[in-house]
Amino acid sequence: MENTADYIIVGSGSAGSVLANRLSEDGNSSVLVLEFGGSDIGPFIQMPAALSYPMNMSRYDWGYETLPEPALGGRQLVCPRGKVIGGSSSINGMVYVRGNAGDFDHWEQSGAAGWGYRHVLPYYLKMETSHGGQPGWRGTDGPLHVTRGPRKNPLYHAFVQAGIEAGYPGTEDYNGQQQEGFGPMEQTVYGGRRWSTANAYLRPALKRSNVRMERVFVRRVLFEGSRAVGVEASHGGKVTQFRANREVILSASSINSPKLLMLSGIGNAEHLREHGIDVVADRHGVGRNLQDHLEFYFQVICKQPISLYSKLNLFSKAKIGAQWLFFKSGLGASNHFESAAFIRSAAGVPYPDIQYHFLPVAIRYDGQSAAKAHGFQMHVGPMRSESRGSVTLRSNDPQESPDILFNYMSTEKDWQDFRQCIHLTRELLKQPAFEPFAGDEIAPGNDRQSDEELNDFLREHVESAYHPCGTCKMGDRNDPDAVVDADCRVIGVDSLRVVDCSVFPRITNGNLNAPTIVTAEKAADAIRGKPALPASDQIPWQNPAWQTSQR
Repeated sequence: MENTADYIIVGSGSAGSVLANRLSEDGNSSVLVLEFGGSDIGPFIQMPAALSYPMNMSRYDWGYETLPEPALGGRQLVCPRGKVIGGSSSINGMVYVRGNAGDFDHWEQSGAAGWGYRHVLPYYLKMETSHGGQPGWRGTDGPLHVTRGPRKNPLYHAFVQAGIEAGYPGTEDYNGQQQEGFGPMEQTVYGGRRWSTANAYLRPALKRSNVRMERVFVRRVLFEGSRAVGVEASHGGKVTQFRANREVILSASSINSPKLLMLSGIGNAEHLREHGIDVVADRHGVGRNLQDHLEFYFQVICKQPISLYSKLNLFSKAKIGAQWLFFKSGLGASNHFESAAFIRSAAGVPYPDIQYHFLPVAIRYDGQSAAKAHGFQMHVGPMRSESRGSVTLRSNDPQESPDILFNYMSTEKDWQDFRQCIHLTRELLKQPAFEPFAGDEIAPGNDRQSDEELNDFLREHVESAYHPCGTCKMGDRNDPDAVVDADCRVIGVDSLRVVDCSVFPRITNGNLNAPTIVTAEKAADAIRGKPALPASDQIPWQNPAWQTSQR
């Protein structure tokens, strides 16, 4: 009986941890979580400022990378996914963005019935405890604590003030009524620690007698006819079967969930037969519709010695680490993304399609190649690229990584949108608020001005924001491209669901952790057969001049 549970959840990440908690909270169902990764205990994960380490450590990351990307000169980009308790919520940048109301309304319009903004807002309120958010729009007693950094560095305020001087609105809470504008950025940090879904949801769930977690590598879903009855997994060279009385739920990421579906016989029939896999359900959308956010780091010399550059030496890092270790305070207790902006690229764009993360140091996301000077940077990129990629099997060996191709920058509009990001950022830097601080451009560099020069820079320097999604699209059951229905049930089989960011029909505006969590919160009610929370009647703000003005 040890290998049997009512619900088997594959993956303990941003969605799996939520499901483990919600499906077990009434005590009536047994839940088994299967996770290949190890412990998340330790400063590399729990200390917010150490965020560049875990996503570059094979201990915590699956180590995926893309195939050569054709439009980026054949560059292969890394695609980190969490291989650890808490999944990618344990290795991400801890930035908290709900997404725009227009994103969820688009989901609903594209066939995901019941997933409009009015439907998901009650679940955001349920899941959050917001510290400093807009009253009435934010949750106050949920498991996920959302905080704001102290914003002590004057550069954070210069960035926001420059946006307002340039004519953009300010917003005190982009996760509240008004996303558009410049203001403070929010983070999943609480008590000075990373507040991952492992800390928020999984640890409380594992204290219950009806929840267990096993450390195994899941190889495929097991079927009797068209009904999922369990999974096959391996540990230490031994293959084991786990049986599900009710359902199997894949929450294994937008890379591993489609991979597992295909290994289990669900996917494009021709592709499966190429790899000698018996077809259980021919769903050609499995692994398709892969999306991501690309960005680049607009880096600038700081004319005053006030950036975090002076804290990058070993002595300062040791001091910061000690303060965090003993007191959970100081520079170690923030991800340092403490100011943000969401703007529209042009008149006629109904809601923001460009995001800024502001950072008071010029440094790479992996913590390497810091500019040898005081500087600051804005991570900037378009939010709604039309480029689509795919996840496909390299072989039928479960141990082998899949082929990942995002097909980045495959449309001319992508290039136009990125050049617009550069032009708008350069305009921002000319505002009076930046005059005391902004020196020469480090990147792209003052000498790059023509479209061709900017394209050359972008081709070489755009990076993934690590937001892959969309590979098991949610939609109407009659949609041939849909993989799951509006209750996240895999179309064409029984007792199998996918619940993670792979079900997003279209990528949301901003970082993906929050919308992944809310997807799991809403799906949990559907799995339990509970009615969805009543829809909200709150109306989000939209720029009244959006049709005629860019700001």
